[in-house]
Amino acid sequence: MKEKYYITTAIAYTSAKPHIGNTYEIVLADSIARYKRLMGFDVYFQTGTDEHGEKIELKAKEAGVTPKEYVDKVSKEIKNIWDIMNTSYDKFVRTTDENHEKIVQKIFKKMYDKGDIYLGEYKGLYCTPCESFWTESQLVQGKCPDCGREVQEKKEEAYFFKLSKYQDKLIEYIENHPEFIQPESRKNEMINNFIKLGLQDLCVSRTSFDWGIPVDFDKKHVVYVWLDALTNYITNIGYDPDGSSEEFNSWWPADLHLIGKDIIRFHTIYWPCFLMSLDLPLPKQVFGHPWLIMADGKMSKSKGNVIYADDLVNEYGVDAVRYYLLHEIPFASDGIFTKELLEERINGDLVNILGNLVNRTISMAKKYFNSHIENKSIKDNVDEELLTLVNELSSKLEEKMNNLEIGASIDCIFEVLRRSNKYIDETTPWILAKEESKKDRLETVLYNLLEAIRVCAVFLYPYLPTTSENIMKQLNTKDEIFVFNENTIYDLNEPEILFQRIEIEK
Repeated sequence: MKEKYYITTAIAYTSAKPHIGNTYEIVLADSIARYKRLMGFDVYFQTGTDEHGEKIELKAKEAGVTPKEYVDKVSKEIKNIWDIMNTSYDKFVRTTDENHEKIVQKIFKKMYDKGDIYLGEYKGLYCTPCESFWTESQLVQGKCPDCGREVQEKKEEAYFFKLSKYQDKLIEYIENHPEFIQPESRKNEMINNFIKLGLQDLCVSRTSFDWGIPVDFDKKHVVYVWLDALTNYITNIGYDPDGSSEEFNSWWPADLHLIGKDIIRFHTIYWPCFLMSLDLPLPKQVFGHPWLIMADGKMSKSKGNVIYADDLVNEYGVDAVRYYLLHEIPFASDGIFTKELLEERINGDLVNILGNLVNRTISMAKKYFNSHIENKSIKDNVDEELLTLVNELSSKLEEKMNNLEIGASIDCIFEVLRRSNKYIDETTPWILAKEESKKDRLETVLYNLLEAIRVCAVFLYPYLPTTSENIMKQLNTKDEIFVFNENTIYDLNEPEILFQRIEIEK
């Protein structure tokens, strides 16, 4: 049986169309899911939309539609962009799904019956866009510490979850599982800035708006956003407080929650405590990825610097945009987006290094051998470095991908592609072609290049799936062996251009 791997993104909030920074997360998760499938794992990849809350109710009112009509439209738009980006999710969930709502009500009741949820009154400073309450000391210059907007004082009856009850248990778990919160800097931030300062009990219901899942034993309350949103990771794989399915028991705990660094507090403090209350194991890892920001800071409509993925794809193609997102954002620090750098990467990496290599090699095979290449095994010392790099690629990628260093993984592949281009210059096939006695050596050189390209194409699949498929089609092979194969017979198809060069104005 295949080893299982369960990966999730955060569910996207249905307040507006997602910009390119939001889209980064789904592409990042997709590359990990595709890589794990390539490695033989049985992968379940879940994403979706978070659709309740006061902010949605207000947005719908402004638009003159019902909240359900509003979230139906935005959820469809989000799913469409995820599809445009060629992401291979197994399930797109919505928190308005009937089953999710039913199980959330059961979860709330189970926690209440256990004594982990109690009725009280909340008086605090509330940020509507973030759907978060804050204390005076947590504010930054009197404003929300997360988004910098104004807060309003609110007072209402509410149910609370006993977060404080699980504080010591949570600290113990994090300290005993160093891999649980990644990168390391995020873990230190959670422990020192939040947990050790003392966890306050968490407001988990509201009465001042209606757009939410009703608390079934107290209908004037709706379940507050984080208890509703976070539980999607278990409600959609068969969790039920009355008796979970075999599917749930086989998939849970999740191997990876991939989320933005701005919501890591909710996933590494609230979510583990909810799971402890339900007597469920914790996810194996929560990775708080960095942001993609513009040169003038975070994207915002007020700055007029918002860029959408579908617009970029229409202009540059999906794999070019995927390449930029995956390659240009560092492991633990924010990445900058500019169109100039995107175009530079397309011309420099995708056209010059990858595209030219594939096109030159297949064209030479067509010119000198009528597109039929076999390994004549006429070896030279210059072959060794290239073949060694090809054969080491699998283990290098495994190390990088296990550490979620996606950009570095792509660099490993491009190291082989660069070496292959250099190998052409070293072996000079066009000179070998002039001597009949060198014909078998020429065929060996082209065979070595085709095998290097094939292995790189196999490993490019998680990051640039369409490009990978196009290369394999030109090679006319389905061979997915991860190392140099001595015994392939190539009957190549016609060479095709993988990426068009972009003419950049001086």
